[in-house]
Amino acid sequence: MKEGEEQERSLFGVALTSRPKWQQFLICSSGFFFGYLINGICEEYVYNRLQFSYGWYFTFIQGFVYLALIRLNGFDTKQMVNPWNTYVKLSAVLMSSHGLTKGSLAFLNYPAQIMFKSTKVLPVMIMGAFIPGLRRKYPPHEYVSATLLVVGLIIFTLADAQTSPNFSIIGVVMITGALIMDSFLGNLQEAIFTMSPETTQMEMLFCSTVVGLPLLIPPMVLTGELFRAWKSCYQHPYVYGVLVFEAMATFVGQVSVLSLIALFGAATTAMITTARKAVTLLLSYLLFTKPLTEQHAGGLLLISMGIALKLLPDSRPQKRVLVSTPLPEFTKPAVAEGNTREANTEDDEERRPLV
Repeated sequence: MKEGEEQERSLFGVALTSRPKWQQFLICSSGFFFGYLINGICEEYVYNRLQFSYGWYFTFIQGFVYLALIRLNGFDTKQMVNPWNTYVKLSAVLMSSHGLTKGSLAFLNYPAQIMFKSTKVLPVMIMGAFIPGLRRKYPPHEYVSATLLVVGLIIFTLADAQTSPNFSIIGVVMITGALIMDSFLGNLQEAIFTMSPETTQMEMLFCSTVVGLPLLIPPMVLTGELFRAWKSCYQHPYVYGVLVFEAMATFVGQVSVLSLIALFGAATTAMITTARKAVTLLLSYLLFTKPLTEQHAGGLLLISMGIALKLLPDSRPQKRVLVSTPLPEFTKPAVAEGNTREANTEDDEERRPLV
């Protein structure tokens, strides 16, 4: 790929790079919303209705479904552009985030879990300033927008705590750990896309999954979850059907998320995932007949304000690029060949662009 040329990207065969930015955003966001809304409904059913709380085991099963789907999409290790060690740290963060998030559902109801996860947009923005290869800085209105989203979701969930409480210290600790992992995850993914633009979404998901799956085995064995989950799922084999269906939907959402990170960055993607969580929250109340209060409405209003503020264009002036203009030519007296070469070198230095 030539320098300055944008890497060609596509989403399940749909070309993205050649389209306008708003179409890229719409396509990726649609895939993301579709995948994770189904994921949210399945998780609510499995964890709260069936009372199955095996986060590590379910993430392990999901990983194998990912690998099968990636293979069906035609990815092969010969297409890799990054060494395997690039994905070790990323995989550890990714699997820790997935396992802690799913495991926390045993101690927090789903809206409460969403509230904690939605705060990750602020750590992601802050962490972006320290990740090598990124050093992101955001305008003030984006921090205000993120804060409105977070506060709105907290208010919404506090209202939920008054009507259907399901909080515990263990759940809060687990979801906080997942939040810390997420603050690294998006920025590490963006850094890989930035420093290696030829990296595809399928490569990143495949390598992260292959490296991450073995990391799930120790916590499953040490906690005894592997044997409990195997026994429970053996007694209710239809759960595997739900897990495979959920993993297929999540796969669509995950590839869409990676496309958003590659095209728009980690912070913008975190804002979009926060908006999705607001929609999931609302659907959770509508589908599972939970009561809505005025406090819920106030939280949704703040969330809407945060989204609207995010959509405002950046009013910062564009940075000026200094380009030196050629100096007028003057007739110079004849000089020796060595002096002429030195003079030409000095002219070249003067005419070289500063940026």
